[in-house]
Amino acid sequence: MPADPTPNTDFPHLHDPLVAGLLSAYAQGAFPMSEPGGDVAWYDPDPRGIIPLDDGGLRVSKTLRQRVRNGRFRVTTNAAFGRVIRACAQPRGDDNDGWIDARIIDAYRRLHLAGCAHSIEAWLDADGESVLVGGLYGVHLGGLFAGESMFSRPELGGTDASKVCLVHLWHHLRARGFTILDTQFTNDHLRRLGGIEIGREEYHRMLGIAVSADRDWQPFSVPFI
Repeated sequence: MPADPTPNTDFPHLHDPLVAGLLSAYAQGAFPMSEPGGDVAWYDPDPRGIIPLDDGGLRVSKTLRQRVRNGRFRVTTNAAFGRVIRACAQPRGDDNDGWIDARIIDAYRRLHLAGCAHSIEAWLDADGESVLVGGLYGVHLGGLFAGESMFSRPELGGTDASKVCLVHLWHHLRARGFTILDTQFTNDHLRRLGGIEIGREEYHRMLGIAVSADRDWQPFSVPFI
């Protein structure tokens, strides 16, 4: 696996040493999570969570399919990266609580400026206003998209907004020729959406192929379901 991804001169922020270090870590299967009040820890879990990009890899319930089809949410990409990651950082009382701190936000903002981290946003448009009600973000390296976190705001009308973003993401990755949608870990929520676990050795084999590929993020694809 390449330890030093080749810089893209279209994004001068790729010369940022922090960006280069993060991309090198992702190319080798590792990702960071901050520990509240402590250091940033690095993980390369075994087993590893993914959502397969094969036919049928994403499980879309009838209710979720209707939410995507009815167009309730306007879905965009890279329209509000900073707002998405800050929303993901808000306490939710789950196992992920507190791992996205100021250090993580700054690091991934810099990845985003380098063209290597992307967000997908769900908006509710009403009375001339757009309200951000859900989203997700992750890292793009070759044919890998490593999902980092997602959020929704049901109190603002965003029930299932993060799931709708995930449906858009999954179809977009397939359309652009990506080969891995990494979820890092699995939980009941992800398993209901098709998430599975694979061994570290198998993940690293897939990763070696993925990061050597050249896959563009744009144009952003609209799912046909």
